[in-house]
Order: sequence, then structure tokens, then C-alpha cells
Amino acid sequence: MKQRYYAFARQLVMGTERFLTWRRLRKHRKLERLKKKNVILDWVEAFLWAALVVLLINQYVLQAYQIPTGSMKDTLLEQDRVFVNKLVFGPELIPGMWKVRGFREPQRNEVVIFENPAYVSRGPAFEVLQRVIYMLTLSMVDIDRDEHGLPRAQFLIKRSVGMGHDRFRVRDGRMQIRPQGERDWMSEAVFQELAGISYPVNRLLEPEDYPAIRGGAMVSGYRDLGVGPPEFAREKMSDLRAVGFPDAMYFDKWRERTVFMARAHDRQSRHSAQRHETGWYIPENGILMLGDNRDNSLDGRNFGPVRADRVLGRGMIKYWPLDRFGPIE
Repeated sequence: MKQRYYAFARQLVMGTERFLTWRRLRKHRKLERLKKKNVILDWVEAFLWAALVVLLINQYVLQAYQIPTGSMKDTLLEQDRVFVNKLVFGPELIPGMWKVRGFREPQRNEVVIFENPAYVSRGPAFEVLQRVIYMLTLSMVDIDRDEHGLPRAQFLIKRSVGMGHDRFRVRDGRMQIRPQGERDWMSEAVFQELAGISYPVNRLLEPEDYPAIRGGAMVSGYRDLGVGPPEFAREKMSDLRAVGFPDAMYFDKWRERTVFMARAHDRQSRHSAQRHETGWYIPENGILMLGDNRDNSLDGRNFGPVRADRVLGRGMIKYWPLDRFGPIE
């Protein structure tokens, strides 16, 4: 019995010694490999790990964006750099694909980033490459540019103003809202007060600018009809050029109304003219996105409501330039 015990103990000791020797040799070989490793490879490996961490954070948690235009002035200025919370509404598993559900849906009055409905993709491979480079460089490099070398607006940042079942229309550049359950239209200022929210609305146009826009729109309507415009309308064309920031919806309203006056029997003309009076309906799960700088913003007045699942993130912080550092409200 004792012999068996001693034999087992001896085997255990020998096995332990072999294991410790193997582990010591393994550590020694690893240290020797590290000593021989190229310094450049060390830097490359460190860079790749850092890039992977930045990419993962940008894709799933916080992403850096650069503001391309002044459409959100003074909330956000052109060339501001911001961080966007992508986790709250659910990130995409792969850039441009397979968006997962987030903690909640976008709410009214939030500044959010979403896919531009008018953006024409150059293919999934290019889109993934563009987004990866954009994220790795913290928005400093954007390879998606047009023929003039300007960045193509794949994403837009706007304020979520109208929500599902609201109606909206525009009167002389000022938006009116009819929320679900209400019979009467109300101004945006009144609506903000009733809803307990507050956001700025900046205008570039003055009331005296609108006669010029109306005259120019009527000229366009007469041209659509193939008829020479009257003298009073032609006189306004030079004034319209001086305005510089025509109100697109007001322009369309008077152009379509001019066509309707000549083609009252045409259903399409009647529908186009009447929609400016009846307003636009926001469907369920739709959001009306508007820029705070109303007369210099491509937004929901041009392309309509945006689906909630197209919203990629909520604007959180302005981080550059440093004198504008702070939360986005």
C-alpha cells in the first residue's frame, strides 16, 4: 500500500516539475519573441487596436459628426463637430445595414441625425467603406463627394418638430400645426407653449420679401402653362433675385395656384393647389424634421416625414470648437 502511495506521489511530483518547466520555457520563448519583434510592427498593432476601439465606439455608442451647413443656426453652426448618442435609438449592426431596436423612440423637440431621404447610394460596399473611414477619422475625412468636390449629404441633423398624426402647413414661411385631436390650426409659438417645449426658429426673410417671391412664382406658373406672364409678375423677378433665399413652399404654393387658376378642371392641379390649404399629414411612426434656420434648410418641408427607424442617433455634445463646447438642446 505504501509503495503505491510513494509511486503516486513520485509521479505527481515529476508531473508538476514537467509542467512548471514547460511553463517557464513558454514564458522565456515569449519574452524572446517580444525582444525580437519589430518596433514598427508594435506601432502598427497598437494603431489597429486603437482603430478597432474607435470604430466600435462610433458604430454602437457615440459617433462624431461634422455639421455641413447652417440649417440649424444658432443651435449648431457650420463646421461644428458633435457627438451623437447612437445607443438610445438602436445602432446598426453593420454601417448602413440591420438597425436594431433601441431603448426608446425619438421624441418631439430632440435634435437627431437621420438618413437623408434624397441621398442616392453608390452601393453597399462604398457606403460601408465611407462610413468606416468617416468614423475612424472622427468625421475629418469624407470620401463621399460630388463632382464639385463637396461632401454629399448622406446624413442630416434636424429637430424633430412634428410627430405621428400631426398636420402641418406653412403661411408666409411660418409653420402652423394641428396636433392630433385638435380642430384648429395654431402657430408654432402657441404650440410650443401648449406642449411645454422651447426651441429657436430663425428667419432670413422679412415680410416685405414675400411679394417678390409670389411674383416670381407666378411667372414660373405661367411658363408651365406656356403663356407669357403679365407685366406686374415680370417686374418682381429682379426683386426675387435680390432676396437670395426664396421660401420654396411659398414659391410652390403660388406657382401651383397660378396653374390651377387656368386648369381648374385638372384633378392633379387642383390637388397640388389644395394641399397648401389642407396641410400635410404625418403618418404614425413618422417624424417631421425641420431646421432651426428655416429659410436656409433642406428638411421635411421638402421631402416629407421621416420614419422613426431611419433616425440613427440623438445629438448630445458639441465638442469643437472648444469655445462652443456644451450640450445640444
